[in-house]
Amino acid sequence: MDVPRTPEKNRKYRRFAAIGAIVVALIVATVAFGRLEPAAPTVDRATLVIDEVKRGPFLRSIRANGTLVPENVRWIAAATDARVERIVVQPGSTVTRDTVIMELSDPQQQQSASEAMWQLRAAEGAYQAAQAQLESEALDREAAAAQLRAEYEQARLRARADAELEKAGLAAAITRQLSQSAADELGRRVEIEQRRVATMVSSKRARLATLQAQVEQARALNELRMQQTASLQVRAGIDGVLQQVGVQAGQRVTTGTNLARVAEPNRLKAEVRVAEVQAKDVSVGQSATIDTRNGIVNARVARVDPAVSNGTVVVDLTITDLLPQGARPDLTVDATIELDRVAQATFVARPVSVQEMSTATLFRVRGDEARRVKVDFGRASAEAIEIRGGLQAGDQVIVSDTSTYERVDRIKLK
Repeated sequence: MDVPRTPEKNRKYRRFAAIGAIVVALIVATVAFGRLEPAAPTVDRATLVIDEVKRGPFLRSIRANGTLVPENVRWIAAATDARVERIVVQPGSTVTRDTVIMELSDPQQQQSASEAMWQLRAAEGAYQAAQAQLESEALDREAAAAQLRAEYEQARLRARADAELEKAGLAAAITRQLSQSAADELGRRVEIEQRRVATMVSSKRARLATLQAQVEQARALNELRMQQTASLQVRAGIDGVLQQVGVQAGQRVTTGTNLARVAEPNRLKAEVRVAEVQAKDVSVGQSATIDTRNGIVNARVARVDPAVSNGTVVVDLTITDLLPQGARPDLTVDATIELDRVAQATFVARPVSVQEMSTATLFRVRGDEARRVKVDFGRASAEAIEIRGGLQAGDQVIVSDTSTYERVDRIKLK
């Protein structure tokens, strides 16, 4: 038997049904919206730098800046304490090795030079006097030796004659004995005198050698004083350009003070500073190019400084080409040093703030949309970086700065 429904019950059932329908609709909408991706920001394609991943030979290189410096630089130092009298040549002037750059004065140095000259003359006079005296003594000794040899010869002849007379019975034996004894004595005296002559020759040589050493010592001192006096006329020493004068007229300088710097302007090298994290791959002999703003020239790595200064390493590059017009010392230059070449590698233009041997994310472009992908990077160059995973040759990625969109995984391109 059907139970009749009252109007109040019908309204109640319809209200519950409506509420249930609304709840179900909210649940369905929540699930649907949860599955939707957030709205992607729109970016003008012209404001981005997009590069294509390539496969082929990969040249690793690094960039560094620095200046051109002369290969041959001569610092001129003061040879003695002196006073700067006059600056003859100003910086920037072309000089030869004999050009006088400045004039110094030192009265004490001039007096020392004069004393050294007189000491040399005195030593030479003493040597000559001793040589004459020793020569005279040697002649006297040789004359005495010659006289003894003559007396010995006479005594020897007399002893022989007395011996023959004794045999003939015309002289007594005592006469022959006395003559022979006198001859023997003179013979011993001749031997002694000959040794004296030989000893005197050796003594003469030793004494003259001592005096000669004194002469040489005085001559060396005189030459030193003469050089110090000549150094009061400060000369360039090499052909080149006077780059710097470090003193002023009237200034007092001490021995060793740098007075001026002269350089050969036609023989320049590049002195660049490489970041210490990149310097580990730089070695002597590597090829390089130098941009002088007036042209690009080839060069080679000549020296790598073993020390690190302010986070950089100084690298010297020897220029192998002719320098372009306008190249001069202290000119700022940019250098690119070739580290090595890889026959086959996958690489792309180096994205902003990406380091070698790291992992980062890039936006890969597909049509009018770019999605973030994870990429493994390998060795880096100045302009490119190796791709070890995450991208394939032919992919296009955004390599410009995308830090503004770091919280989104995709962007739309227009």
